[in-house]
Amino acid sequence: MARADLRRFHRDPLGFLDDLSRRRTTGVFRLPWGGWCVGETDLALTVLRDPEFNAGLSTFYGDLLPSRSAQLAVGHAVRNLVRARLPEYRENLAEAVPRLPAATSWPEAGTALLYECTADLLLHPAAAPDLRRLLARSVGAGLLIRSPLMRERARAEILRARLFAALIRHIGQRRAQGGDPGGPRDLLDAVLDACPSETSEDDVAELYVLLFRSIVGNVGYAVAWTVLLAGLHHPPGAPWPWPTDRIVREAARHRPFVWMVGRPVPHPVEIGGVALRPGAILSVSPYLLHHDERHWNRPHAFDPDRWAHPDPRRPYLPFGAGPFVCAGAALARTMAGDAVAALAGDARLTVLGGHTRPVVTNAAAPHAFTLSRTTEPVTRSHAPERR
Repeated sequence: MARADLRRFHRDPLGFLDDLSRRRTTGVFRLPWGGWCVGETDLALTVLRDPEFNAGLSTFYGDLLPSRSAQLAVGHAVRNLVRARLPEYRENLAEAVPRLPAATSWPEAGTALLYECTADLLLHPAAAPDLRRLLARSVGAGLLIRSPLMRERARAEILRARLFAALIRHIGQRRAQGGDPGGPRDLLDAVLDACPSETSEDDVAELYVLLFRSIVGNVGYAVAWTVLLAGLHHPPGAPWPWPTDRIVREAARHRPFVWMVGRPVPHPVEIGGVALRPGAILSVSPYLLHHDERHWNRPHAFDPDRWAHPDPRRPYLPFGAGPFVCAGAALARTMAGDAVAALAGDARLTVLGGHTRPVVTNAAAPHAFTLSRTTEPVTRSHAPERR
């Protein structure tokens, strides 16, 4: 990427992407950092759903599992575990939120809250203490999302190496002991039970951390975006006038955490007036699809009430679409909604120092902001929904 483009991208990543899409002369445009992006909504949805672009393995898991059936087995096992533990998660939220300080630093507070309320689901209390400590440290040390700063990436890599060494040792111990007859005790058990027996301990560790990041990171940042956007678009300290589920859905539309998804081109093909070679990466941006004026009314406005009457024809894919849509999409939205409802229930929330331009690396996270939370009783026009 040219230095001037790099500066523009870091200053306003999504605005930069908007500008690239507006200036395109074909349905597909070149990305300055390599690869191509589909700028036309209907064509983008076709790419995400077309069997030719979605055959074989999901790129989410990479080559960690040998077959699509194995990928599905792991995804379903994790989804079933999390669903079964939702009551525990909600009880933990009810205990954790009142303990929060009056002012918290976000988005770190969001991922820390998600980790605290899922810690025993992720790794049961009898697991190796050193591994639990390393897992807790990883939440705030750059393992959930890649930092744009090289020095922070270097520190994250050191911690990552220590975490993986401890995790691989623990996986060996669990395999030697055999599975728990009562079913999976935590995320690691669910992954081990669902993986083919020949899966290496290194690959099991990679899978576990991938799914750990998906639970804590994706949901934690979704909560952060939700409280930030609701706080910025309503008077400070005033009760939010929208049901929780509408706010969560609109935040995921307005600022999707996963801002770009890619598909490898399977064979020589012309897409949107551009000839592409096999192996080229063709990307779709949920952000662009969520802000297409041909499909959304006032797409750049944050308007939770647009979800009072959802339109299934609108392109909405915060968790992907087609054959590789996230198996836990509904659960992730439920968990984010529960956390937001717990934070906003009987409290006044004020956002300080926030704005809507994200930090974009492998995902789109909010810049730092402070959330002030006071617990004076309030009267709400709409009670928060739980789903």
